[in-house]
Amino acid sequence: MASHLEIERLRCRDDGIDTIGTEQDRVNCSFYYKIGACRHGDRCSRKHIKPPFSQTILLPNVYHNPAHDPGCKYNEKELQEGFDAVYEDLYCELAKFGHLLELHVCDNVGDHLIGNVYARYEWENEAQAAVDNLNNRWYAGRPLYAELSPVTDFREACCRQNENGECNRGGFCNFMHLRLASKELVSSLRAGQRIERRMNPPKENAALGWEPGQRKEKNGRERSASPGRRGDEAWRKG
Repeated sequence: MASHLEIERLRCRDDGIDTIGTEQDRVNCSFYYKIGACRHGDRCSRKHIKPPFSQTILLPNVYHNPAHDPGCKYNEKELQEGFDAVYEDLYCELAKFGHLLELHVCDNVGDHLIGNVYARYEWENEAQAAVDNLNNRWYAGRPLYAELSPVTDFREACCRQNENGECNRGGFCNFMHLRLASKELVSSLRAGQRIERRMNPPKENAALGWEPGQRKEKNGRERSASPGRRGDEAWRKG
């Protein structure tokens, strides 16, 4: 499925321009196209063109890693368990809006990347539904802000040196340093979503993607059939 950036590149290629979104592009910010954020923000000398449609959404400044606090007293096991709980919470909530293909959480400490959460859906309308809903929500006592993101390839967005344990910029790197959930949790969440889609398959005429089914509770009220999580107390409407 072609992204907004890919469509723009094809259009520009037809016009004889083949540098959009690259470092040779003197008009558009390549960092914004690659990672959906730029350390210069609104002061950047190049354009940050927000996509009118995208499969990917960005929730900035959501996850705060306690390990970055100088007074942190948690050990590595406790830190991983705490992050797994946050990851599960985010995955299960975001899966309510459609087929969630990827979920990534940044562990950077630079202002433009700290705590950023990226989610990529199968369909653009699913991403738009998530943005529309989450902008009216709070999580862990803080209001959420959601937007469509131009990021399409997280391999390009992530710091390869960090993946090899060689990045000397640490958390202030301008590329994504991801905080990883435990493999067992990720496998369990993906399996749960596959089972849910099997139980509630897309409608034959639904060309724009999958919608979570509804199940009846004992009191007759309907609820989403998305994978359950430990508790809903962290999420509330604005």
